[in-house]
Parts: sequence; C-alpha cells; structure tokens
Amino acid sequence: MQAKSMSRFTRWVMSFFLVFHLTISAQQFVSTNPQSVGFSSERLESLTNALQDYVDQNKLPGAVALVARNGKIAYWETVGFQEVEKRKAIQKNTLFRIASQTKALVSVGIMILQEEGKLLITDPLSNYIPEFENTTVAEPTEESYKVVPAKRKITLRDLLTHTAGIGYGWGTASDVWKAAGIQGWYFADRTEPILETVKRMASLPQQAQPGTEFVYGYNTDILGAVIEVVSGQSLADFLQQRIFDPLGMKDTHFYLPKSKADRLAVVYSLTEKGLERAPDVGTMVSQGAYVNGPRQSYSGGAGLLSTAEDYATFLQMMLNKGSYNGHRILSRKSVALMTQNHLGDIVFPWTPGMGFGLGFSTVEEVGRRGQLGSHGEFGWGGAYHSTYWVDPAEKMVVVYFTQVIPANNLNDHEKLRALIYQALVD
Repeated sequence: MQAKSMSRFTRWVMSFFLVFHLTISAQQFVSTNPQSVGFSSERLESLTNALQDYVDQNKLPGAVALVARNGKIAYWETVGFQEVEKRKAIQKNTLFRIASQTKALVSVGIMILQEEGKLLITDPLSNYIPEFENTTVAEPTEESYKVVPAKRKITLRDLLTHTAGIGYGWGTASDVWKAAGIQGWYFADRTEPILETVKRMASLPQQAQPGTEFVYGYNTDILGAVIEVVSGQSLADFLQQRIFDPLGMKDTHFYLPKSKADRLAVVYSLTEKGLERAPDVGTMVSQGAYVNGPRQSYSGGAGLLSTAEDYATFLQMMLNKGSYNGHRILSRKSVALMTQNHLGDIVFPWTPGMGFGLGFSTVEEVGRRGQLGSHGEFGWGGAYHSTYWVDPAEKMVVVYFTQVIPANNLNDHEKLRALIYQALVD
C-alpha cells in the first residue's frame, strides 16, 4: 500500500514539474513600467509623437516599434495603418516582410551546424555545392569587362561577412546576370528551388575577388542552400525546428498560412506626391507572392515575414549569449564570434565607424558613426525599411517595422535611434 502511494506521489510530482516546465518554456516577453528598466515614460512619448508625425505627413503608412531592456519590454507602440485605404490600424501582431533581416537567422543556422560538427565556416563553399569549385570574376576594362579566374575559393566565412565578391547581379557583368534571370533580392515568385538557382549563380562572373571587398548580395541565399545540403531539410523546415519552435516564434514564415493573410501589412512607396500603394505583383517593389505564390523558393537572404515580438525574441536570444527561456540555440562563444568585426582591412562602404561580423553589422567607433549608440552594438535592416539593433552595453533590443519601398529621404530611422537613447535616464 505504501509503495503504491509513493508511486502515485512520484507521478504527481513529475506531472507538476512537467507542467511547470512547459509553462515556463511557453512564456514570452513581459511588458514592464519603463522606469523599472531605466527609461523615462515621458521622454518616450517623444518617440511616439515623432512616428505619428510621419503618418500624419503621409510619409509612413504605419509602424510598430518595440524596445526591450533587461529582458523586459519597456516600449511597444504602433502608429498608423496596416492598410491605409481601409484605415485598418497597425496591430502589435501585424506581420511584415522583413527582407534582409532574414540574413541574421540563416547565419545563426550556419553556426548551429558548425556547433554540431557538420561544417566549418572556414570550409570552401565547393565542399557543399561543387558547382563553386572554380569561379570567375568580372574585371572592368576601358570598353567593357573581362572575365578572369578567381584567385582562391570562396569560403563560408566569406559569405557570412559579404566578402565573397558576390553581389545582387547589378555589378560589372550585369548583362550576364540579367540574361540568367538572376538579379535582385526577391525570390518569392520563383518556381525554382533556391538550391537550383544558387547552382546557376556559380557559373556567372562575380563582382570582386573573394576576400577583397565588402560586396552586398546573394551571400546568405547561398548559405541557405548550404543549410539545405548539409541538413537534408528545406531551409524552412530547418529554421522552424532549430530556431522558430524553440524560441516560440509562432508568426515567422517564408510564406504566410492563408489564415494569417489578413494580418500582413500592405507595401507602400514614398513618392514626391506622398505614399502610393505598391502593385500586387511584378517587381521587387510590389506586395509580393508571400501569400498566393508558388511557395517553392526559400530565400535565406530576404524571404521571411515576421512580427515585432517574434524578431525581438530572436534578438533577445542573441543578447542572452545564445539562449532564451531555457532553450540554448548557440554557445556564448559562437555569439561572440558572430558579433565581432571580421572585415580587417576591408572597408565597410556605407557608414563610417562600422564593421561587419557573421551576419550582423557592428559598431566599432561611435564617434565616427556620429549617432547615439554603443561600441559593440550589432544589427541590420530590410528592404521594406525595417531596422533593428542589439546594444549589449545597455542590455537593449530594438525592433522597428514598417513597409515602405522605396523610402527615399525618410529619416525615421535616425529619429528612432535618437529618441530611444534620449529616453534613458538611469
């Protein structure tokens, strides 16, 4: 009788702790009073007012901004509209095309495979996609260009740092890339799987010699294809199982389930006349085939859709040195390697004081950059005018989503940064 009683008690204890563990694992960010994590609520109102001004001036359709500090959400506000014509307001769970913010997730995927001993980032790309065994480079001449052999093999680290010499098909040999039907970052309408597209890239002349320049382009799409080869899974399934599910990122997809289509923000273009709704299909400047498309091409460089909370969760994992809610995605040493500048003597071409790590830009000299922030900060953004950064010195994560392409002469990113940091009072 006593043995049976103990057995029932043991089962009860085990059930209790199982339920407790599952409850803890399911928790997401908790919102807190801004003052409790060192922000002034009053000063944060300046950020909300500034974003609302852009909406009122017909420069932004709408936006969501989320700021977390010490693992808690201090600011999470929405302004404007998910769809202007219907006056449908942006919600906290509105879905956005995050374009190049996909790159960070895929870069983490590569580091996961390295931690499992399935690859090394120093490996030649041709170890996994043999078509890249002998690549070529287009060198400009006075009249046109000449095609020469690459001086060395492309490595996975070259791809992670955008120093492989591979652009988006608009470089010196743009005519050849255009003829191959491979230009620009948009893949959602393609019926060709990403690995097959990447294999075709291998025969085209690259923009620079490997390891000599920062050339922004298809690097992370190629890494996504490497993940498919090494894991034996589609990129979508790999990311779902290894990152999205463990972190509870329930709203991050390459192609939206039809049940979520009404939460997807509409894309607008900022013109001289103000905002204009982008066309439904056709070019990169469109609504895209993320709901009704062929669902065949998983672009590791620009294919995902997400919410502010989901993406902030991913960034919090990085800020936490690789873990979140009891789930370890990476070791702290891998995170440290990813968020260090790897460019060496190669100049980051767009902003002074910046470098680039393994999938993230890095802040090397705050004064040279000339904006509020911290040394060691890392981040990036997306073609639809989204941006994000992580500031380890301030234990802070920032996510900002909107859907505007092109967004010429729009300085909301700069104001976002200035108004977040001015609100710190601790």
